[in-house]
Amino acid sequence: MLENKKHSVLVVDDIPDNIDIIADILKDDYEVVAARSGEIALKIIQSLNIPDIILLDVMMPEMDGYELCKQLKSNLLTSKIPIIFVTAKNETDDEKHGLDLGAVDYITKPINSAILRARLKTHLSIYDQNMILERTVQQRTASIYDTQLQIVQRLGRAAEFKDNETGLHVIRMSHYSRIMAEKISSDKTWSDLLFITSPMHDIGKIGIPDKIILKPGKLNKQEWVIMKKHPVYAYEMLYPIDYLRPALDIPYCHHEKWDGLGYPQGLKGDKIPMAARIFAVVDVWDALCSDRPYRA
Repeated sequence: MLENKKHSVLVVDDIPDNIDIIADILKDDYEVVAARSGEIALKIIQSLNIPDIILLDVMMPEMDGYELCKQLKSNLLTSKIPIIFVTAKNETDDEKHGLDLGAVDYITKPINSAILRARLKTHLSIYDQNMILERTVQQRTASIYDTQLQIVQRLGRAAEFKDNETGLHVIRMSHYSRIMAEKISSDKTWSDLLFITSPMHDIGKIGIPDKIILKPGKLNKQEWVIMKKHPVYAYEMLYPIDYLRPALDIPYCHHEKWDGLGYPQGLKGDKIPMAARIFAVVDVWDALCSDRPYRA
Protein backbone atom coordinates (compact mmCIF):
# COMPACT_ATOMS: atom_id res chain seq x y z
CA MET A 1 0.00 0.00 0.00
CA LEU A 2 1.17 3.51 -0.77
CA GLU A 3 1.97 5.63 2.25
CA ASN A 4 -1.03 7.62 3.60
CA LYS A 5 -3.40 5.71 1.33
CA LYS A 6 -6.14 3.57 2.80
CA HIS A 7 -6.39 -0.09 1.93
CA SER A 8 -9.36 -0.94 -0.28
CA VAL A 9 -11.80 -3.63 0.87
CA LEU A 10 -14.33 -5.24 -1.47
CA VAL A 11 -17.38 -6.56 0.41
CA VAL A 12 -19.41 -9.12 -1.53
CA ASP A 13 -22.80 -10.01 -0.04
CA ASP A 14 -26.29 -10.22 -1.54
CA ILE A 15 -27.95 -8.76 1.58
CA PRO A 16 -27.64 -4.92 1.82
CA ASP A 17 -27.93 -4.91 5.63
CA ASN A 18 -24.86 -7.15 5.91
CA ILE A 19 -22.91 -4.80 3.67
CA ASP A 20 -24.00 -1.81 5.75
CA ILE A 21 -22.88 -3.48 9.00
CA ILE A 22 -19.39 -4.25 7.60
CA ALA A 23 -19.09 -0.81 6.01
CA ASP A 24 -19.92 0.90 9.33
CA ILE A 25 -17.24 -1.15 11.08
CA LEU A 26 -14.54 -0.39 8.51
CA LYS A 27 -15.37 3.00 7.00
CA ASP A 28 -13.03 5.03 9.22
CA ASP A 29 -9.93 3.00 8.35
CA TYR A 30 -10.56 1.56 4.89
CA GLU A 31 -11.93 2.40 1.46
CA VAL A 32 -14.96 0.12 1.28
CA VAL A 33 -16.47 -0.98 -2.04
CA ALA A 34 -19.54 -3.23 -2.17
CA ALA A 35 -20.96 -5.76 -4.61
CA ARG A 36 -24.29 -7.55 -4.17
CA SER A 37 -23.36 -10.54 -6.32
CA GLY A 38 -20.38 -12.50 -7.55
CA GLU A 39 -20.99 -11.28 -11.09
CA ILE A 40 -20.87 -7.62 -10.03
CA ALA A 41 -17.72 -8.29 -8.00
CA LEU A 42 -16.04 -9.74 -11.08
CA LYS A 43 -16.98 -6.69 -13.15
CA ILE A 44 -15.53 -4.37 -10.51
CA ILE A 45 -12.29 -6.32 -10.39
CA GLN A 46 -12.07 -6.74 -14.18
CA SER A 47 -12.31 -2.96 -14.55
CA LEU A 48 -8.89 -2.94 -12.81
CA ASN A 49 -10.35 -1.71 -9.52
CA ILE A 50 -8.46 -4.54 -7.84
CA PRO A 51 -9.00 -4.40 -4.05
CA ASP A 52 -6.36 -5.10 -1.43
CA ILE A 53 -8.62 -7.67 0.25
CA ILE A 54 -12.06 -9.23 -0.27
CA LEU A 55 -14.69 -10.04 2.37
CA LEU A 56 -16.88 -12.67 0.75
CA ASP A 57 -20.21 -14.18 1.68
CA VAL A 58 -20.81 -17.81 0.74
CA MET A 59 -24.57 -18.09 0.24
CA MET A 60 -25.48 -15.96 -2.77
CA PRO A 61 -27.79 -16.70 -5.73
CA GLU A 62 -26.39 -17.76 -9.13
CA MET A 63 -22.67 -17.55 -8.26
CA ASP A 64 -21.96 -18.42 -4.63
CA GLY A 65 -18.87 -17.31 -2.71
CA TYR A 66 -17.04 -20.58 -3.21
CA GLU A 67 -17.34 -20.32 -6.99
CA LEU A 68 -16.23 -16.67 -6.99
CA CYS A 69 -13.23 -17.56 -4.84
CA LYS A 70 -12.33 -20.39 -7.21
CA GLN A 71 -12.47 -18.07 -10.24
CA LEU A 72 -10.38 -15.38 -8.57
CA LYS A 73 -7.72 -17.86 -7.45
CA SER A 74 -7.46 -19.35 -10.95
CA ASN A 75 -6.80 -15.95 -12.54
CA LEU A 76 -3.17 -14.78 -12.49
CA LEU A 77 -4.21 -11.13 -12.06
CA THR A 78 -6.36 -11.78 -9.00
CA SER A 79 -4.92 -14.94 -7.45
CA LYS A 80 -2.89 -13.07 -4.84
CA ILE A 81 -5.76 -10.99 -3.44
CA PRO A 82 -6.44 -12.26 0.11
CA ILE A 83 -10.01 -13.49 0.58
CA ILE A 84 -11.79 -13.77 3.92
CA PHE A 85 -15.10 -15.61 3.97
CA VAL A 86 -17.68 -13.85 6.17
CA THR A 87 -20.68 -16.17 6.34
CA ALA A 88 -23.41 -17.76 8.40
CA LYS A 89 -22.21 -21.22 7.32
CA ASN A 90 -20.44 -22.33 10.48
CA GLU A 91 -19.84 -26.04 10.00
CA THR A 92 -16.24 -27.27 10.14
CA ASP A 93 -16.53 -28.76 6.65
CA ASP A 94 -17.70 -25.38 5.29
CA GLU A 95 -14.68 -23.62 6.78
CA LYS A 96 -12.30 -26.30 5.52
CA HIS A 97 -13.75 -26.06 2.02
CA GLY A 98 -13.33 -22.29 1.98
CA LEU A 99 -9.71 -22.50 3.14
CA ASP A 100 -8.98 -25.30 0.64
CA LEU A 101 -10.14 -22.97 -2.15
CA GLY A 102 -7.44 -20.47 -1.14
CA ALA A 103 -9.13 -18.15 1.35
CA VAL A 104 -6.84 -16.81 4.09
CA ASP A 105 -9.49 -16.81 6.81
CA TYR A 106 -13.09 -17.75 7.65
CA ILE A 107 -15.28 -15.62 9.93
CA THR A 108 -18.79 -16.68 10.93
CA LYS A 109 -21.78 -14.40 11.40
CA PRO A 110 -22.96 -12.63 13.47
CA ILE A 111 -19.92 -10.42 13.01
CA ASN A 112 -17.81 -9.41 15.99
CA SER A 113 -16.43 -6.00 15.00
CA ALA A 114 -13.23 -6.34 17.05
CA ILE A 115 -12.41 -9.73 15.54
CA LEU A 116 -13.17 -8.51 12.00
CA ARG A 117 -10.87 -5.48 12.39
CA ALA A 118 -8.10 -7.59 13.96
CA ARG A 119 -8.23 -10.30 11.28
CA LEU A 120 -8.34 -7.71 8.53
CA LYS A 121 -5.34 -5.84 9.93
CA THR A 122 -3.34 -9.07 10.27
CA HIS A 123 -3.99 -10.31 6.73
CA LEU A 124 -3.40 -6.92 5.13
CA SER A 125 -0.09 -6.66 6.99
CA ILE A 126 0.93 -10.07 5.60
CA TYR A 127 -0.29 -9.04 2.14
CA ASP A 128 1.78 -5.83 2.23
CA GLN A 129 4.88 -7.72 3.35
CA ASN A 130 4.40 -10.26 0.55
CA MET A 131 4.06 -7.48 -2.03
CA ILE A 132 7.23 -5.79 -0.78
CA LEU A 133 9.07 -9.13 -0.89
CA GLU A 134 7.78 -9.85 -4.39
CA ARG A 135 8.91 -6.45 -5.68
CA THR A 136 12.34 -7.03 -4.12
CA VAL A 137 12.61 -10.44 -5.78
CA GLN A 138 11.52 -8.97 -9.12
CA GLN A 139 14.13 -6.22 -8.86
CA ARG A 140 16.88 -8.69 -8.00
CA THR A 141 15.75 -11.06 -10.75
CA ALA A 142 15.85 -8.19 -13.24
CA SER A 143 19.35 -7.32 -12.04
CA ILE A 144 20.49 -10.93 -12.51
CA TYR A 145 18.86 -11.01 -15.95
CA ASP A 146 20.65 -7.82 -16.97
CA THR A 147 23.97 -9.21 -15.74
CA GLN A 148 23.46 -12.46 -17.65
CA LEU A 149 22.52 -10.53 -20.78
CA GLN A 150 25.64 -8.36 -20.54
CA ILE A 151 27.83 -11.45 -20.12
CA VAL A 152 26.20 -13.16 -23.09
CA GLN A 153 26.54 -10.06 -25.27
CA ARG A 154 30.19 -9.69 -24.39
CA LEU A 155 30.88 -13.35 -25.10
CA GLY A 156 29.17 -12.86 -28.44
CA ARG A 157 31.27 -9.77 -28.98
CA ALA A 158 34.39 -11.88 -28.33
CA ALA A 159 33.57 -13.86 -31.46
CA GLU A 160 32.86 -10.69 -33.43
CA PHE A 161 36.37 -9.41 -32.69
CA LYS A 162 37.52 -12.04 -35.14
CA ASP A 163 35.22 -10.58 -37.80
CA ASN A 164 35.19 -7.04 -39.12
CA GLU A 165 32.01 -6.34 -37.17
CA THR A 166 31.00 -3.87 -34.50
CA GLY A 167 29.45 -4.66 -31.12
CA LEU A 168 26.17 -3.32 -32.48
CA HIS A 169 25.84 -6.43 -34.64
CA VAL A 170 25.07 -8.72 -31.70
CA ILE A 171 22.67 -6.13 -30.25
CA ARG A 172 20.80 -5.83 -33.56
CA MET A 173 20.53 -9.60 -33.88
CA SER A 174 19.00 -9.88 -30.41
CA HIS A 175 16.28 -7.35 -31.17
CA TYR A 176 15.56 -8.70 -34.67
CA SER A 177 15.19 -12.24 -33.31
CA ARG A 178 12.86 -11.25 -30.49
CA ILE A 179 10.65 -9.14 -32.76
CA MET A 180 10.19 -12.01 -35.21
CA ALA A 181 9.61 -14.51 -32.40
CA GLU A 182 6.88 -12.28 -30.95
CA LYS A 183 5.15 -12.21 -34.34
CA ILE A 184 5.17 -16.00 -34.46
CA SER A 185 4.31 -16.90 -30.87
CA SER A 186 2.82 -15.29 -27.76
CA ASP A 187 5.27 -17.26 -25.59
CA LYS A 188 7.25 -14.46 -23.97
CA THR A 189 9.70 -16.86 -22.32
CA TRP A 190 10.65 -18.21 -25.73
CA SER A 191 11.06 -14.80 -27.37
CA ASP A 192 13.13 -13.58 -24.41
CA LEU A 193 15.32 -16.66 -24.68
CA LEU A 194 16.01 -15.86 -28.34
CA PHE A 195 16.88 -12.31 -27.32
CA ILE A 196 19.38 -13.55 -24.73
CA THR A 197 21.05 -16.25 -26.82
CA SER A 198 21.19 -14.59 -30.25
CA PRO A 199 24.46 -12.78 -29.42
CA MET A 200 26.07 -16.20 -28.94
CA HIS A 201 25.36 -17.36 -32.49
CA ASP A 202 28.98 -17.22 -33.70
CA ILE A 203 30.80 -17.90 -30.44
CA GLY A 204 32.23 -21.02 -32.08
CA LYS A 205 34.35 -18.85 -34.37
CA ILE A 206 36.73 -18.46 -31.46
CA GLY A 207 37.97 -21.90 -32.47
CA ILE A 208 38.54 -20.96 -36.13
CA PRO A 209 42.02 -19.71 -37.18
CA ASP A 210 42.31 -15.97 -37.90
CA LYS A 211 43.70 -16.60 -41.38
CA ILE A 212 40.35 -18.14 -42.32
CA ILE A 213 38.08 -15.73 -40.44
CA LEU A 214 39.87 -12.65 -41.78
CA LYS A 215 40.54 -13.90 -45.30
CA PRO A 216 39.48 -11.07 -47.69
CA GLY A 217 38.39 -13.41 -50.49
CA LYS A 218 36.35 -16.57 -50.83
CA LEU A 219 37.34 -19.62 -48.83
CA ASN A 220 38.68 -22.68 -50.60
CA LYS A 221 37.30 -26.17 -50.05
CA GLN A 222 39.63 -27.05 -47.18
CA GLU A 223 39.01 -23.72 -45.46
CA TRP A 224 35.26 -24.23 -45.72
CA VAL A 225 35.56 -27.61 -44.00
CA ILE A 226 37.21 -25.87 -41.07
CA MET A 227 34.78 -22.92 -41.06
CA LYS A 228 31.79 -25.25 -40.93
CA LYS A 229 32.99 -26.57 -37.60
CA HIS A 230 32.15 -23.36 -35.71
CA PRO A 231 28.52 -24.33 -34.90
CA VAL A 232 29.79 -27.57 -33.38
CA TYR A 233 32.38 -25.66 -31.36
CA ALA A 234 29.61 -23.34 -30.13
CA TYR A 235 27.43 -26.27 -29.09
CA GLU A 236 30.31 -27.88 -27.18
CA MET A 237 31.14 -24.58 -25.45
CA LEU A 238 27.59 -23.67 -24.41
CA TYR A 239 26.00 -27.02 -23.59
CA PRO A 240 27.39 -27.14 -20.03
CA ILE A 241 25.59 -23.85 -19.21
CA ASP A 242 22.15 -25.01 -18.02
CA TYR A 243 20.14 -21.85 -18.62
CA LEU A 244 21.44 -21.52 -22.21
CA ARG A 245 20.82 -25.15 -23.14
CA PRO A 246 17.18 -24.64 -24.30
CA ALA A 247 18.37 -22.15 -26.94
CA LEU A 248 21.34 -24.01 -28.42
CA ASP A 249 19.35 -24.35 -31.66
CA ILE A 250 20.58 -20.88 -32.64
CA PRO A 251 24.37 -21.32 -32.42
CA TYR A 252 24.16 -24.93 -33.57
CA CYS A 253 21.63 -24.73 -36.42
CA HIS A 254 21.58 -21.15 -37.75
CA HIS A 255 23.57 -22.16 -40.86
CA GLU A 256 21.14 -24.91 -41.85
CA LYS A 257 19.23 -24.20 -45.09
CA TRP A 258 15.70 -24.98 -46.19
CA ASP A 259 16.96 -27.05 -49.13
CA GLY A 260 19.13 -29.21 -46.87
CA LEU A 261 22.43 -27.82 -48.18
CA GLY A 262 23.38 -26.04 -44.97
CA TYR A 263 25.60 -27.19 -42.13
CA PRO A 264 26.61 -28.80 -39.78
CA GLN A 265 23.82 -31.43 -39.95
CA GLY A 266 22.30 -30.81 -43.40
CA LEU A 267 18.81 -30.45 -41.93
CA LYS A 268 16.01 -29.73 -44.40
CA GLY A 269 12.72 -27.83 -44.26
CA ASP A 270 10.83 -27.87 -41.00
CA LYS A 271 13.39 -30.26 -39.52
CA ILE A 272 15.34 -27.07 -38.86
CA PRO A 273 14.34 -25.71 -35.41
CA MET A 274 12.15 -22.61 -35.54
CA ALA A 275 14.60 -20.52 -33.49
CA ALA A 276 17.35 -21.27 -36.00
CA ARG A 277 15.06 -20.44 -38.94
CA ILE A 278 14.21 -17.08 -37.39
CA PHE A 279 17.85 -16.31 -36.77
CA ALA A 280 18.89 -17.35 -40.29
CA VAL A 281 16.45 -14.84 -41.77
CA VAL A 282 17.52 -11.93 -39.57
CA ASP A 283 21.20 -12.83 -40.01
CA VAL A 284 20.86 -12.54 -43.79
CA TRP A 285 19.06 -9.23 -43.39
CA ASP A 286 21.82 -7.84 -41.16
CA ALA A 287 24.48 -9.16 -43.54
CA LEU A 288 22.87 -7.33 -46.44
CA CYS A 289 23.05 -4.12 -44.42
CA SER A 290 26.65 -4.51 -43.20
CA ASP A 291 30.17 -4.49 -44.67
CA ARG A 292 32.14 -7.73 -44.43
CA PRO A 293 35.86 -8.44 -44.97
CA TYR A 294 35.09 -10.12 -48.30
CA ARG A 295 32.61 -7.57 -49.71
CA ALA A 296 31.06 -4.18 -49.21
